[in-house]
Amino acid sequence: METSLHQQLKALYAGDEGETEVRLGHYRIDAVVDDELIEIQHGGLGAIRDKIRTLVKEHSVRVVKPIIANKLLIKRKCKGGEIVSRRKSPKRGKLLDIFDELVHFTSVFPHRRLTLEVILVDIEEYRYPGHGKRRRWRRNDQTREDQHLVEVVETHLFRTARDLWKLAPRRLPKPFHTGHLADRLGVHRSVAQQMAYCLREMSAIQQVGKQGNALLYEPATRRRKKAA
Repeated sequence: METSLHQQLKALYAGDEGETEVRLGHYRIDAVVDDELIEIQHGGLGAIRDKIRTLVKEHSVRVVKPIIANKLLIKRKCKGGEIVSRRKSPKRGKLLDIFDELVHFTSVFPHRRLTLEVILVDIEEYRYPGHGKRRRWRRNDQTREDQHLVEVVETHLFRTARDLWKLAPRRLPKPFHTGHLADRLGVHRSVAQQMAYCLREMSAIQQVGKQGNALLYEPATRRRKKAA
């Protein structure tokens, strides 16, 4: 079932002039403003890869990817019932999380008709005790009832691989490896590896050698262009 969060974002991006839930061939588009198709994707970007690849052949497309920066967990006594507690989730999303999604989207992005808009949002999430037979063994079992938008905290637009490369730290060694990326960004090395993979696949950086088991990279001098 569609969440209130998705409905709110569709209305936000459609504004007063646009339309929502527009049928286009075999697809349903979240919002259309002027000649731009807007897809709001809460799930993985890989799930809409083929859809977007088809749409950009003839249309300008904006993919909006929300990342939850802060979440307030609101627990109800039962579905639709009285609120019994509120607490902040310890999990916090960050902009670099986009590379976890782009790992499965590099065959589509970048494209001259495609804009990727990453928004960091604060939300409220309503939950109630779950009583499914298969889940009774779990302590503190909770079912998500709905999500509501509180605030759009940040908005970031990406149209090219160069735009994503700007998220990398300045003054990297030449060449550099993912350990350098991780240290300077203050993230786990797995995040840096995802980042390097995406940038390499998009031809923003190129592999130039190895240091032990670590691959070495430099900014690419030539970047491939996506087919129209």
